[in-house]
Amino acid sequence: MKTLVLGAGIIGTSTAWHLLERGHDVTVVERQPGAALETSFANAAQISVSYCEPWANRDAPLKLLKWMFRRDAPLLFRPQPDWRQWRWGLQFLGQCHDAAFERNLRQLVALGAYSHAALKDVVRATGIDYQRLERGIAHYFTDQASFDAAAGAAELMQKVGVARRVVTRDELLAIEPAFRAFAHRIVGGTYTASDESGDARVFTDQLAQRCAARGAQFLFGHDIERLERAGGAIEAVAIRDRATGQRSRLRADAVIVAAGSWSAPLLRGVGVDLPIWPGKGYSATFPLLRPEGAPFVSTIDDEKKIAMSRLGDELRVAGTIEVGGYDLALDTPLARARCRMLAARVAEVLPGVCDTRDESEGGNPRYWTGLRPATPTNIPFIGRTKVGKLWVNAGHGTLGWTHGAGSGKAMAELVSGRQPAIGFGFLGFDAGTPLQGRPHPA
Repeated sequence: MKTLVLGAGIIGTSTAWHLLERGHDVTVVERQPGAALETSFANAAQISVSYCEPWANRDAPLKLLKWMFRRDAPLLFRPQPDWRQWRWGLQFLGQCHDAAFERNLRQLVALGAYSHAALKDVVRATGIDYQRLERGIAHYFTDQASFDAAAGAAELMQKVGVARRVVTRDELLAIEPAFRAFAHRIVGGTYTASDESGDARVFTDQLAQRCAARGAQFLFGHDIERLERAGGAIEAVAIRDRATGQRSRLRADAVIVAAGSWSAPLLRGVGVDLPIWPGKGYSATFPLLRPEGAPFVSTIDDEKKIAMSRLGDELRVAGTIEVGGYDLALDTPLARARCRMLAARVAEVLPGVCDTRDESEGGNPRYWTGLRPATPTNIPFIGRTKVGKLWVNAGHGTLGWTHGAGSGKAMAELVSGRQPAIGFGFLGFDAGTPLQGRPHPA
């Protein structure tokens, strides 16, 4: 089958790989000059099957109100003059109760476990080296009430098959001694040994190269201008070469939209309206001054809601979400404040370990921002749309790296007419029924 994948981030590239594995002819279209140069470029580096709780929970509405005017708020709702953002927000609030939280969590864990196994298979098959550390993920708390609540969260995760365990401060420091200088602030933590970390950009770029070596065509530097619909199916995809301005139309038996936050406006052009909204996240990558003092275990700081992962001789720290618009600016007062928060927290938690100085002070921090394609449930849309030949693999939020390999594998299975071996609600298919089930309205 001739397949067309729109987007070369972790989701699109993984989809391309698994389509090739199943014998399909694959073309990938990407506006950037290479793979993984947008949302997959500098994320938190965590493969966090065990730390995948949905943003929507019973406490979220009150927290959002408290955080509205905090520049360093972990989750900041920035109102825009777009009714779709408000619709998204209302749908999000509709998920802020215990039954929805647990239902959504089960879906995310199921996809995470499936994806982690798929990632391991790809790594075994390709030998890709991406600064992988199989040391698990730790989560420390500086507030006693939050730590007390962590026991209930760990119990819930254990119910859905995740071996997250509560640990004392001493146990946490034995797992990762790098935080001893901050020990006076830590009251306890949790730990899951099965999780891991690694560089999503390096992995995706290397996987794209291997796809190309197997015959996939990558049209880098091409804008996707629109989907063209004829009757009830996609007729062609209109693209434009950024370098020459030349326009062309691509036809395929299956068109898979994996364009992250830009998937939603692209799909709306042919009448598919999915609640995917951009969540602006930040990261900083700092060179290590004292590698012996840097953590090897990827770690979550509960107070600031940020994650830290070692990538060779650097430390990646990432976090915070702004539910605003399609804004990628790093030079606004708000963006600068959020970047400074990342640097200040690393300097506080790991004093002297990283070079967190600003450029004005002689440092060389690499700040980055990307738009996480978020759904109100945090569950991505993977499956077929109501438009013939048109499929979607988008809406992964902050879990694109965690869910990438499995989402690509599941997408390829569905396109090939097979049922993925996972208990997940695929778009366009009734749960628990064969693939000929009725499409859901989109």
